[in-house]
Amino acid sequence: MNGGSRKRRRTGRASTGSGAPAYGAGGASPRFRRGRGHVPPDRFTTRSRLAWLNSATSRIGTTLDLERTAQELAEFTVPLFADGAAVDILESVLRGDEGARWTGTGIPAMRATALCAVDELSSLEPTPVGETFLHEEMQHETLLHRYCLRQGKPVLLSRMKDDDFARVAPTASAATKMRAAGVHSYLAVPLIARGLLLGSADFVRGPGTPPFSSTDLALAEQLASKAAVFIDNARLYGREREHVVSLQRTLLPRATPSTPGLRVHAEYAPSTAGHGVGGDWYDVVALPSGRTALVVGDVMGHGLPAAATMGRLRAVSRTLMTLDLAPERILARLDLATRDLEDEQVATCLCAVYDPADSSYTLASAGHLPPLLVDGPGAASFVDVPTGAPLGAGVIPYDPLRLRVPDGGQLVMYTDGLLKSRTDDLDSQLERLRTAVLGLTPKELEAGRLLDHAPAGAARFDEAVYLVATGSPFPSGDLRVWELPKDGPAASVARGLVTDQLATWGLAELADVCELVVSELVGNALRYGKGPGQLRLMRGERLVVEVSDTGPDLPQIQHADLSDEGGRGLQLINMLCRRWGSCRTITGKVVWAEQNMPS
Repeated sequence: MNGGSRKRRRTGRASTGSGAPAYGAGGASPRFRRGRGHVPPDRFTTRSRLAWLNSATSRIGTTLDLERTAQELAEFTVPLFADGAAVDILESVLRGDEGARWTGTGIPAMRATALCAVDELSSLEPTPVGETFLHEEMQHETLLHRYCLRQGKPVLLSRMKDDDFARVAPTASAATKMRAAGVHSYLAVPLIARGLLLGSADFVRGPGTPPFSSTDLALAEQLASKAAVFIDNARLYGREREHVVSLQRTLLPRATPSTPGLRVHAEYAPSTAGHGVGGDWYDVVALPSGRTALVVGDVMGHGLPAAATMGRLRAVSRTLMTLDLAPERILARLDLATRDLEDEQVATCLCAVYDPADSSYTLASAGHLPPLLVDGPGAASFVDVPTGAPLGAGVIPYDPLRLRVPDGGQLVMYTDGLLKSRTDDLDSQLERLRTAVLGLTPKELEAGRLLDHAPAGAARFDEAVYLVATGSPFPSGDLRVWELPKDGPAASVARGLVTDQLATWGLAELADVCELVVSELVGNALRYGKGPGQLRLMRGERLVVEVSDTGPDLPQIQHADLSDEGGRGLQLINMLCRRWGSCRTITGKVVWAEQNMPS
């Protein structure tokens, strides 16, 4: 209060003032103006003051958005209490950090956060909302900085004199504009919560209104105390939400792998509402033989518990996918894992495996929304995947669907955050989603534009994930598939096919190892798998050889004694190849092995 006495305060020349950065030079903001509709402050009775102050509880802090809360404070005071109001918040507070303590020296960076004024003060040029300013950049220290921000004390200039404008405004031009607009009274109060400074609010009165009094100062201090609590709550909530969003993004893939014959683009968008962060996830895993596994899931619920459950389910699903299990078996195992969680969560999930050899998807759904297939200009339809029970319900098995798509066809997998509406039914929202997809080009779909055009729009009250998988022609000549005979000559035929193809590709140096591998795989298919089926050879980042059969048992490395005649084939494959593995199929199994390409 600049050391002023109580008597001096009653005369209306009590304290120091600030025309703070809110009334400096800058572009006018449309949020700054408001029609007069003014009730002269001298009509405030004691009862009406209390009623007005009490109504602040329901009109300020209606959301947990910090900037919106600051704007509600400014709008609440105009025009009943003041002709113009500005709220500035510490930059650190807007980032979610704690407020500042008074040191008597430096002043933290501030940001103009909210403005409101009657039309009669439209000639003022406030600092635009969102602009950050430093005290060191000011032409001189204003009264607001000296007292509100350094000492946490209010400022009152009841009847401003000519020299007061220079002490209130940060620049000479700002002071001239205030004087020309007829501003005659100034009041500023700090925003303090839990003993920490969060920002400041300053008010002005212009022509036709009485000056601020000591009673108005007391009223403003009480209002600032209430508003500071709302602002601090919004800060705490914003910081908590940011932590959940950061955790969510950390648990999701940082990048999608490059897979042959398929381009994958995935988007995650947190909710614009405060509570809509939690359990949506996606994953993309490169599988042997150039295949790609895709998964999209949604844990029911929000907040940290849902995000933690999502992280565990994603880890389990990724492990199952790397084991090259079929989609329906992945969901069955995920259901068991979900039931083992202590918090009894339920989730929906859609799993798909893409095979570039025949441009086909194998899909299975655990209570998830159907994917959308875009197979040409103006052609988009939902895929009728058999819908099983959600994960955690304990109802298995799941039924797969095999779907072939044309080159360039796009499969869109998503969560219900793209659709959710409080007014429309699910069928209507699904049709709107299909219409939105039809209105976008393939490149726009892959660029994430669907988030803005989906039925839920940009103002989603739930988080959303969507994944677009676009099939592309497999590199010509990089994949060869042969049908093998099911009797004795199969191994010899397979070795000849592999040797000739490697020579064609200029990879003859890999032929010796590849012949041994294919002989062992075909031999095992003859012994234990009722004869081999297909032989596939794929050239990519690595050389992959794959043999299918109809046998039910997956091969395992066995311990072989010195006197044993067999049992060493898989040991040799394990030593000579980069990696090998097997997976079950609808008709039996596939066994594969990878070799590194020559440097």
